[in-house]
Amino acid sequence: MTDTANIWLVANPASGSNDEEALKALKSQCEERGLCLTRRIAFPREDLPTPAELDEAGIGIVAVFAGDGTINALITALEGWRGAVLVLPGGTMNLLSIRLHGEKTSSQIVDDVSRGATRRVRPAIVRCEAGTALAGLLVGPATAWGDVREAMRDIDIPGFVGETIAAVEKSTAGEMVRCVEPPAGSPDGYPLLMFTPEGLNDVGGADGHFSLKAYHADNVGDFMKQGLAIMRRNFREGPHDDLGNFEAMTLESAEGGALALLIDGEAAEISATARFETATCGVDLIATARG
Repeated sequence: MTDTANIWLVANPASGSNDEEALKALKSQCEERGLCLTRRIAFPREDLPTPAELDEAGIGIVAVFAGDGTINALITALEGWRGAVLVLPGGTMNLLSIRLHGEKTSSQIVDDVSRGATRRVRPAIVRCEAGTALAGLLVGPATAWGDVREAMRDIDIPGFVGETIAAVEKSTAGEMVRCVEPPAGSPDGYPLLMFTPEGLNDVGGADGHFSLKAYHADNVGDFMKQGLAIMRRNFREGPHDDLGNFEAMTLESAEGGALALLIDGEAAEISATARFETATCGVDLIATARG
């Protein structure tokens, strides 16, 4: 039998606001409510736990206090595990945490868990050959602004300047991406497409769908504004077309080059023609927000 009072915690020291003081505060919040963080794993310096390790230790819940990229890595590693993952807001935008809990703080979420005011869900996700997105997936040359964000986070001023110049060039002159199956939006394509998985189903529910937004701009100034939104992970800013809700979509680059991606904020690349499909998360997640 697993012990739900004992929890393992995965944290990424480089993520958002989860510094040592925040981690100490989280530990105290858990202990005050009868939840014990029996092990802390600093990812990526330490390996993520495996289902076999967790089962052997009798652990039923793994909490993750990090950004969306680390959360993605953990949930992917635990696919098929019989326990559940508790996502806490420990990153910059906390998109998956908001999806599961609304705008609650870690303290409020921990309080709900201790009171049993939770349910297990298997949210809709977006899959492609390059990986799985739980919070959001961006496609197109304008994803180059993610490199600017990384340089800014690393306080790399020369890198920041160089990546900004490259991002503007790619956003304005890079290969556009178009929706071909089913056809949607402009046949000329867009510099940025955003997939957002939607559907927070109880275990055993339907897959759900993803919404698809296409971002565009008329001049360099507009691209700069959109690039800054990408850096802040506030992708919804900027001029865009709402293309609708889909269960699957095939994209292609207008000139046959590889497609650039940001999967939950992490850079990736995929072939010039690629299929994106809705699926169901492979492990239970703990939700405190209403469905």
